[in-house]
Parts: sequence; C-alpha cells; structure tokens
Amino acid sequence: MAGGRRKKQHFGRIHSFSCGRASFNGEHSLIGGPGFSRIVFCNDPECFEAGQLKYGGNYVRTTKYTLATYFPKALFEQFRRVANIYFLICAILSFTPLSPYTAFSTVFPLVVVVGVTMGKEAVEDWRRKRQDIEMNNRKVKFHRGDGVFYYTKWMDLKVGDVVKVEKDEFFPADLILLSSSYDDAICYVETTNLDGETNLKLKQALDVTAKLLDDSSFENFRAIIKCEDPNANLYSFVGNLLLGDQFPLTPQQLLLRDSKLRNTDYVYGVVIFTGHDTKVIQNSTAPPSKRSKIEKRMDKLVYLLFFALVVLSFIGSIFFGITTSEDLENGVMKRWYLRPDDTTIYYDPERAPVAAIFHFLTALMLYGYLIPISLYVSIEIVKVLQSVFINRDLNMYYVEGDKPARARTSNLNEELGQVDTILSDKTGTLTCNSMEFIKCTIAGTAYGHGITEVERALARGKEAPLVQEVVEDDNVEEIDKMKPSVKGYNFIDERITNGNWVKEPHADVIQMFLRLLAVCHTAIPEEDDETRKISYEAESPDEAAFVIAARELGFEFYERTQTSISMNELDPMSDRKVARIYKLMNIIEFSSSRKRMSVIVRNEEGKLLLLSKGADSVMFERLAQDGREFEVQTRLHINEYADAGLRTLVLAYRELSEEEYSEFNEEFSRAKNLVSAEREEMIEEVAEMIEKDLILLGATAVEDKLQNGVPECIDKLAQAGIKLWVLTGDKMETAINIGFACSLLRQGMKQIIINSETSAIRALEKAGDKSAVDVAAKANVIQQISEGKALLSIASEDSEALALIIDGKSLIYALEDDVKDMFLELAIGCASVICCRSSPKQKALVTRLVKVKTGNTTLAIGDGANDVGMLQEADIGVGISGVEGMQAVMSSDIAIAQFRFLERLLLVHGHWCYRRISSMICYFFYKNIAFGFTLFFFEAYASFSGQAAYNDWYMSFYNVFFTSLPVIAQGVFDQDIAARFCLKFPLLYQEGVQNVLFGWTRILGWAFNGVLSSTLIFFFCARAMEHQAFRKGGEVVGMEIFGTLMYTCLIWVVNCQMALSINYFTLIQHIVIWGGIALWYIFLLVYGAMDPDISTTAYQVFIEACAPALSFWLVTLFVTVATLLPYFSYAAIQMRFFPMYHQMIQWMRNDGHSEDPEYCQMVRQRSLRSTTVGYTARFSRSKLELPEQV
Repeated sequence: MAGGRRKKQHFGRIHSFSCGRASFNGEHSLIGGPGFSRIVFCNDPECFEAGQLKYGGNYVRTTKYTLATYFPKALFEQFRRVANIYFLICAILSFTPLSPYTAFSTVFPLVVVVGVTMGKEAVEDWRRKRQDIEMNNRKVKFHRGDGVFYYTKWMDLKVGDVVKVEKDEFFPADLILLSSSYDDAICYVETTNLDGETNLKLKQALDVTAKLLDDSSFENFRAIIKCEDPNANLYSFVGNLLLGDQFPLTPQQLLLRDSKLRNTDYVYGVVIFTGHDTKVIQNSTAPPSKRSKIEKRMDKLVYLLFFALVVLSFIGSIFFGITTSEDLENGVMKRWYLRPDDTTIYYDPERAPVAAIFHFLTALMLYGYLIPISLYVSIEIVKVLQSVFINRDLNMYYVEGDKPARARTSNLNEELGQVDTILSDKTGTLTCNSMEFIKCTIAGTAYGHGITEVERALARGKEAPLVQEVVEDDNVEEIDKMKPSVKGYNFIDERITNGNWVKEPHADVIQMFLRLLAVCHTAIPEEDDETRKISYEAESPDEAAFVIAARELGFEFYERTQTSISMNELDPMSDRKVARIYKLMNIIEFSSSRKRMSVIVRNEEGKLLLLSKGADSVMFERLAQDGREFEVQTRLHINEYADAGLRTLVLAYRELSEEEYSEFNEEFSRAKNLVSAEREEMIEEVAEMIEKDLILLGATAVEDKLQNGVPECIDKLAQAGIKLWVLTGDKMETAINIGFACSLLRQGMKQIIINSETSAIRALEKAGDKSAVDVAAKANVIQQISEGKALLSIASEDSEALALIIDGKSLIYALEDDVKDMFLELAIGCASVICCRSSPKQKALVTRLVKVKTGNTTLAIGDGANDVGMLQEADIGVGISGVEGMQAVMSSDIAIAQFRFLERLLLVHGHWCYRRISSMICYFFYKNIAFGFTLFFFEAYASFSGQAAYNDWYMSFYNVFFTSLPVIAQGVFDQDIAARFCLKFPLLYQEGVQNVLFGWTRILGWAFNGVLSSTLIFFFCARAMEHQAFRKGGEVVGMEIFGTLMYTCLIWVVNCQMALSINYFTLIQHIVIWGGIALWYIFLLVYGAMDPDISTTAYQVFIEACAPALSFWLVTLFVTVATLLPYFSYAAIQMRFFPMYHQMIQWMRNDGHSEDPEYCQMVRQRSLRSTTVGYTARFSRSKLELPEQV
C-alpha cells in the first residue's frame, strides 16, 4: 500500500500441492518424439551440446520492417494498389515517344505520393522499434557460473540460463520455476498481459529444486530438461527434469514471459523458451486487417474511373485512326499542314491502325488525371489527424483513471459513423466489475437495506418488492447517507453490524456464516507497516468483497501461514475479539464446471470442517436432508436478489470424521499428483465424494454496479437507431435485471425467452443419453424460435417492442448452420437482445453472424480477455481499459475508459468523420473528373492528336499543390452540426447508418457535377477566345494562353466549389482555399520567369499575355460564376424544399429555435419509435399507455 512497506508474510501451501514424485502418464510418454524434442542444459548454456541445438536468442522484434527489408517491402505495399501500379506504368512509358508530357513531370508526383506514404510507414515502425529497444534492454539477474548473479539485458539471455527475478518484475522469458523466497517454493504470478485476468496465479517448484535457496547454491547446479517444442498453448506444458532421477514438469512450474512476479520477494528459474519461441509471442498473431465500407466502395470508384479512362481512350483512338487514315487519299493531302506524306509512324495515314493503337497508349497516359493520385495519401493524413482529435477530446478523458480515449488504428474513423449494431459485454463494460457486499440471507432471514441500481430502476416502474416500502417511506436519501465508505462493502443493517448479531435468534448460524466468509477463500492479506491496515489480494472482486465483509462484521482474516489461516473473530460469550487459528488441510479450487470452492480446516477444538460456497444450481442438490431447514426461505431470497441484479452464492458446511477425511485426502493427493489429461476430471470426482450432505447456512448477494452514465448513453444510442445486444456470461436473471436497470428492457415489454431448461430435456440428461439430449434440445430451440417469430409478426402489426433473451446452451443450437438464419431473423426484429451464459467463442460467432448476414456495420465493446474474439470479429472493436487487464484494449481498434464515452465517440466523432471522409472522397472525384474531361474535350477539339491542353507542370501540380490542401482541411475541420446538436438530436446519426452521404446517387451526382463543370469551362473558354483578338496587336490566343486561361478557370471553380460545400469555416480553411488560388498565380509568375527550356509553353505567359488582357480576367469571372450556378441553384432548392435531417437542424439553429424546448422536442420526436429502447422511449411509452389504463 502507499505510504509503507508490506509486512512480510510466509504464505503456505494454500492449494495443497504435493510436487514430489508424480505419476508419469499420458503426454509425458511422448517426450523425445515429434513435438516434444526440446532439450535444455540448465545452468550450462555454453556447453558443446547446447551450442549444437542452435536455439534462438531472446531478442524480440515486433517491427514490420528491418533496414534491409524496408525498401522492398514498403514498395511492395505501395504498389499493391491498382492506382499506383497504373501511375508506375505511366511513369515508365513517359520515357518513350508515346508520352504526351515530360518524364520528370510524371515521375515527380508519383515519388511524392509514394514517398509520403512510405515515410508514414517508417515513422510508425520506428515507434515499434523504440518499444522493442526498451523491452530488449531491460535488466535481469542471471547466474554466470561462480555462484554470483549479475545483471544482464533481456536480449542476451540464452536457453539454459538461470535467472533471479525479484518482486514486481516481469519474467524475461519462459522459465521453469526452481525455487522461491518461500519455504515451500511457491510464488504468485499476475498474468494480466497474457489473459487479461488480474487475479493472482499460484505456482510451485518441484521439491527436488526447492532447496536451492540462495545465489551460492547454484554454483554447482546442473540438470537437463526435456520438454515440448515451442507452441502457443498458454495453459499446457509437458516436460521432465533430469536431476539424478526423473521428475515430471507441469504448467504449475511454468512462468511465462510478460507475466509479473507478485507478493514474492524473488524466484529462481531456468530459461526454456526465448524470444519468438515464448508462448506470449507465439500467441501474438497480427490482428485481422479491417477496412471500412467507404474505403471498399472507394476502390470500386477507382475501378469505375479506370473503366471511364479506357472508354475515353478507346473512343479517342478510333476517331484518331479514322481521321488519320483520311489524311492521305490518292496522293491528295487533306490536312496538308500536318505533312501526312512525311511523318512518323505515330501519324502515318498508311498505317492508321498501328497509329490508333499507339494513340490509345498515349491517351491512357493523358487521361490518367481522372485517377486521383493523391487520394490515398490525403485520406491517410486526414484519418491520422482525426485520430488526434479523438485522442485529445477532454469529454472522453477519464479523470479518475487518468485514461484518455485512444484510437489505436485510424483506418476505421468513418466506420464509427455507420454503426448499426453494438454487441456489448456486461461485466466490466456496462458494470464496474467492482463488487460490493450489499445483502445476505442467513438462517432464512434476509439482512441488508442497501438499494441497488436495478432496484431504483424497477422502483420507477412500480415493481420493486425489495424497495417499494423504502421508496414509499422516503428513506432513500437517508440510506445513501448511511452507506459505509469501505470499498467492496455497502452493507447496512443494524441487526448484525457492530456485533449485534449475537442478539439474533440464530446467532450460532450467523457466527458460522461469517466464519466461512473469513476462511473459505484464497485471498492474501497485506498489512501496511505505518497504518497497520490490512488489504487483500484476491482471485476475483467477489472474493475480496466477502473477506472485507467478514472483517467489517467482526471476523478479520489477517495472516496466512504455511498451513494455517489466522483471524480475529468476535467471541459471543466474552463480546471481545479473540485470535483464532484454523489449520488449513486442503483447498478444492473453484472451476467453471464445478461452480463452487471448498476448504477443509481443523479448528482449535480439533474438529474437521468442510466449508463450501458456490452457485445455487449446484449447492442445493448437495444439502443433507437435515441441512435444509432454511432452504425455502433462502431460495425465495436468492430469487429476490437476482431480481435486484445481484450476484449470489450459497454458503454451507459440515463436520468430517477422521476416517472420512483420511480416505478423501489419500484419493485427493493421488489425483493432484496425476500428470495426465484426466487430472482435472479425477480431482472433480474425488471432490464429489466429500462435497455432500452439507448444512445450509445462507447466501450472499454482491452488486456489480452500473458504470456512471450507462443508462443515459444507451438511451442516446437507441434514439440514434443503433441496436444494442448484450452478450454476457452471467445467468439469465441477473442479465435481465441489468437490462431493466439500463433501460434495455422496460415494464410491459414482451420477452421471448429461449432456454433449454425443460423437464423433458432434464429427464434425458439424467438418463445419460447425450445424443437424445442434443436432438431434443435443438428441436426445442427451433420450436421456441418459431413461436418467437409468430409473436414478432403480431407485435410488428401492433408496433410493440419485443426483447429476445437466450441462454448459452440454446445458443449452441441457434448458431448451427440450419438454424442461425431463423435465429437472426428473430433477433433483428426485436428491440433488445440479451445472450446469457455466453462463452467467448459464442460471443465471436454471434458477432460474425450479425456482421456477415446483415451486411451492416457492427461494433463490439468489452474489457476482458474473453472479449478478444468478439472485438476482432466485429467491424470495429472497442476495448474498455478497465480492471480486467489490457488484453481487450490491445486487441481493439479504439480504447476508451468508460462505456458512456461511446455516446460521444459515435454520435459526435463518428458522425463528423463519416461526413468528412464521404464529402472529401466525392469532392476528390469531382475535381479530377472536371480536370480530366477538359483534357478530353480539348483532345476532341484537336482531332485527338494526343496534344495536352496544359503545360506539363500545370498537370503535375494540380492534385499535389493547387487543390489538395482544401480537401484535407475539409476532412479534418468541417462540421455540419456542432457537437452539442449531434448529442441533442441523435437521429442525425442515421445519415451514416443509411449511408446517404456516400450512396451511389450522391457519388454519381458529384460525378455529373464534374462533367458539367468541365463542359461549361471548356466550351465557354473556347467560344470566348476562339476568334477574339487577345493582344494589343490583334493576335488571337495560342494553345499556351488558352490552356492557361482554362486552367485558371478550373482552379477558381474547384476551390470555390469547396467553399460552397463547407459548412463550418475556420481560418485554416480560408487560408488553404484562397491560398490555393493565390499559389496558382504565384506559380505562374515564378515558373514563367524561368528559362524557356524549363518553363516551355509557360514562359512569360502570365506577365506578357494574360495579365494585361482584360478579357482574361472577365472570362475567368464569368466562367467561374456560370459554372458554379447550377450547383448553387440545386443546393438552394434542395435545402429549402427537400432538406435532409442535418439541414433541418441547421435551419433551426439559424432561425434561433435551437433553445426552444417545444420546437426541439418536435424535431427530436422523430428519433422515438415504439421499438426503441432507453428511458426516454420508456417514459414516452408510459405516457401513451396511461390514458388507456385510465
């Protein structure tokens, strides 16, 4: 604890391991064969035999590139894009006579675009490199051979090195535990970085190495380990230790890299797997590559433009071939000024087909400006900057945990604005995963007056049996003031607090109940030397809450020794606390299949006691006939607690005879020492023998509180039209009541419950016919789904909301190939979906089903290692950086600290990013089409001769300088609606879900605008200048002046088009839009002043020809206004008479109605439908139902 050192405790053999001579069974017989061939020479890594094995070092590299592979791999990544391959081919062809422009003007833009993207890759990889350097240069003590340990870098370790790892240090490689600072060679390990679990794991060395207690004892230590080859399985290990005799090694001796040593001063271990052979690195597969739907559609647009480019080139080459073939007929030259009788092959009338083919290649290069070369790099820049804004949003910064939001990938920003379905974990995501002991039932009497969040929610619906009287008595505020300030403890009941339990009728049962809470656990006490306060390290938040509750109620667990548990407990006779020691005989661990844990202790009177706690589904069936005195009342209270959203455990005990215990201990030790696949099964069978004939004491109830702002967040997301599915491992009653607390469910909402707990199936299970059970269970699920669909069709006619709740067993059959379509059809028709008792694999399968079958964007959100599959399967994975470790965050695309931040992430940043990227891409294609078609029209005007309308560098700089910055500024800064209006009118989000801003109608509309703009620009300029005297001497314009005029008009039009499209002007946007136009004139001046060999057709064209001519300025003004007029007219009519939802809000804001409650409510009501969940919809529904009830 802060402010002092932990008092050193010598913890005992709390799991009763016996690691002497274990049995050799199963996989140990495979050692030496395929897959089990690794040999480690302990403490002798430099020996000749070890050198022959050539195991890899401990250097770990997570970078994508090395110095040698950077250029080839990075170039390969760039030229996987079709557009870049096309421009590379054009760059190569530009060195041939086919090119319509100079080679350098073609190569330069390609080099800039590819170079910028490769530079971004290099910067990102350098960050990874720095992390690798920090990791590989960490220090650890290793044995050099003289009984002394020296510090060395992690990367210098070899297989066979003996290392000494001290408290709170990470393990540098995969080690076999040899000994520790504890007498029985145990240690405690935190595996947060591996599996996300914060609970401590117990490890224990073999007895044969446990005597290696200090540094000097390793001077002459030599041994050989034979074990399995490197693999990714974190939870299995098979090996043998040869030290005089042969000893089996199990996962109990394996310490994995990146896990941390806790509550143990030091351990000694031998390195068996290094670097990329370690299990954590073997598990670090690259996350799945995710691309947004907009990006995929953008690829289709590029292909569409390629098709247009080929069509234009083909048309031009046909016309060119026909015209060229007619240039020379019977010796008569039609276009004599081109000298068709003395020309190259490219214009030879006698070989017109060949000339047409060559022209086709030239046209492919010339019209290449239809393809936006800078689009990809511009989008990457914009997305990175958008991610910076997400990361720095103070409204998504969690002050208590000092955790900002973090966009771990920028590829999916716009996808945040298109989410249709959210699939959420419950514990730690909707709730805090911070358990509080709030109620209990002992000897059939319910204790505890605390009010849960679920009870408050139910009280608002007038259906809370536990709090109705409290609410009616108006005591809620008073109870809140009485709430204890101890973390994990929220118990209020004067009947048993402050020692008053001794006055209760069943004081002896209460005493045993509290004693069981203080003894039946695997928690570890920590005492602060200064404050003398004791805190607990527990395997789960529930267990910590139980030990804290026992302490607060007078039974303080304070020490765990080698074979005992010590505590101060209140003696009812003397009314004082007395120290008692319980000898710890065995711990029968909790497992998901057993759903219970037990300890066997001997009290000071010498009695053997079995203390057990577990789920009601397994505990009631293990009660003795004379131990069921309080069963009826306890069951009733457990159901009430479940209705209140509480997690319950049943507590029971019994006394054991010496003979019974002796027989059990012998069998239990044999099962523990078994090294085979059947080990866990054997342990469970032995435990079944002793965990029976129990006497019921009562049950506990702990609350996993909802996170702040969860109901409000869900309400806003529901108003936005986003569906929320909850996938949880909790039992159905708890999940349902959490659903009520966060307004996913509401009173009166019909619930379609699909479960496999029918009497017929239970009878088949008892008969042991597994195949019959599977058939019956599947038929039962199909029947319930069919009934649900029938109910759904009736409800849809009446506009009623339905909720679907399904348990894990039923989900197995619902996800089978022949059933999943029916299940999905039912699920998407319901307003709420809750999947209970879901395994991690089922979470991922449900996510995949929704994503693939609906084709809509899915977002998965979770906080634990069990959510990783779901996060990686969804289109967007959001990790909660909570208390269950960082595994979910490390596998996510975006990390936030609280569920409530999802509201702002989607409704504000998601909407903005979607709109910005959509508008940006549409504008990109617009300006390139406008540019490309002016080239095509000029080609037609010039007999498709392959002559470019513009100077080479005009064309090269069009996308790179003159029009690129405005579109980037739009992608970063533009806002159609301010953040507060995005949150005030959530239905605005549906513009992204329905993809109205990037649908084919809108895309083709922008393409048409581009064609129209290019048509008006070309023909207005051509008509204005074709016969008009331009200079003072009466000369008409030449190609260089015409090209400059047309290019000037184009720059003005596309930049002013951007100004018309922008909703939210900033200083930066003014600078880049008008600066882009100014830059064009500056470029004309500077480039035109260069030597004619460099500037070619642009030499002095602005100074001498364009600037002095009034017609140049007048035509530029007229063409700009005339070209923009159609778009301006369309936009004005559309906004006035056919406004989109965001335009309605803009009108409301501009007219001053944004603060008018009635006007805002009228607009917001469009968000509420009868099938919408959330408390706003619930209250709206109740208002509608109230007159009917009256």
